[in-house]
Amino acid sequence: MTTQQTTVPPLTAIGGETHPTFGEAVRVWFKIGCLSFGGPAGQIATMHRILVDEKKWIDEARFLHALNFCMLLPGPEAQQLATYVGWLLHRVRGGLVAGLLFIVPGALVMLGLSFLYVLARGIPAVDGALYGIKAAVLVIVVEAVIRIGKRGLKTRLLIGLAAAAFVGIFVLELPFPLIVIVAGLVGYLAARTAPQSLGLTTPTEAHAPPRPGRWRQAATASAAGLAVWWAPVVLAVVALGPGHVLVGLGVFFSKLAVVSFGGAYALLAYMAQQVVETHGWLKPQEVIDGLGLAETTPGPLILVTQFVGFLAAHRAAAPFDPLVAATLGAAMATWAVFAPSFLWIFAGAPFIEDLRGNKRLAGALAAITAAVVGVILNLAVWFTLHVLFRDVAERHTGPLRWFALDLANLDWMAAGLTAIAVALVFGLHRGLITTVGIMALLGIAARLAFGS
Repeated sequence: MTTQQTTVPPLTAIGGETHPTFGEAVRVWFKIGCLSFGGPAGQIATMHRILVDEKKWIDEARFLHALNFCMLLPGPEAQQLATYVGWLLHRVRGGLVAGLLFIVPGALVMLGLSFLYVLARGIPAVDGALYGIKAAVLVIVVEAVIRIGKRGLKTRLLIGLAAAAFVGIFVLELPFPLIVIVAGLVGYLAARTAPQSLGLTTPTEAHAPPRPGRWRQAATASAAGLAVWWAPVVLAVVALGPGHVLVGLGVFFSKLAVVSFGGAYALLAYMAQQVVETHGWLKPQEVIDGLGLAETTPGPLILVTQFVGFLAAHRAAAPFDPLVAATLGAAMATWAVFAPSFLWIFAGAPFIEDLRGNKRLAGALAAITAAVVGVILNLAVWFTLHVLFRDVAERHTGPLRWFALDLANLDWMAAGLTAIAVALVFGLHRGLITTVGIMALLGIAARLAFGS
């Protein structure tokens, strides 16, 4: 019995025509990690092309089923999809290798860019490139609002949830986790009484028989996952004290990992507010710089959190050398964000068939997706203000927040670069990497020609 539970499942269980050796899978996962540009949509498309169309390791239905499961989870769905398919192919070691190789290439590139950001600031070419990338980032975020909105806002209820989420986070400053929880509850209840209000029209699928031993597997994975997840934070507390920046980074990004439904752009809206306004680790322009750098690297866009950890620890380095502290901060942020994703997959995989066709969970996901559109719209407005204006004054009237703007503070050069980025993305339909590259070059040219 024990042998049957630990071996790789029969090939028919995942629908593939061929089955790789572990060594072959490692090579392919490394290739996917190096090619995973373009955000979640591009990364999922890359995996589909390689795993389903080219290698035929998994069939279309099983791939989509795994994707639907990952969409229900907080965290980077593309990295979780890689982990889950790796688990299907070679169980725990396969999931670990697939998930880690999806992260590591981009994390190493991001670490190098973070060093360059700290050491090369003040060089006109570097500052100019970052200046131009800001305009590209703004337009990319706006494009994300439109793309996700078209996909997720299918009914009046969903549009209303998006609007309420925007008002809640932008005007009332409600916490992002609260918005996610309320939206999920609304969707869960609406799916039971009025599923059509959420755009749920397809019938539920029949459930497969429950997997034997699934509770034991989930308990084991949960215990091991929690221990691995929190070990660096506990070590930092013991070695450096609870008030050290590394502890703060570990706790903050661990909380962020639990509430990051809706993808990287939704996470960024909450993260930007917290790291700038609550913790004071970064300035608004630096958050935008970090997102611009993350857009140019392979791997999940959430690697921008590594940049935040790098800068935060660099500024509160004691007792370490600043660059050593920055490296540790980047590692802590990356660990805290991604370790929970492995836990969700390894603990949830035994229950995967129980989730297939569950309309209430689909309703909760639809409502959360709608709320996320409003949250990303908040991010787009926040970015717009801080890219186009040199100074943005935040004001409060009772419980309401608003921004006082002075046209004398409008950065006309940034506005011109943003208009060019709009033309590239919406007019000429240029891709993400092309747009970022062109805007970086134009930013350099603008800074060299007109100065700061």
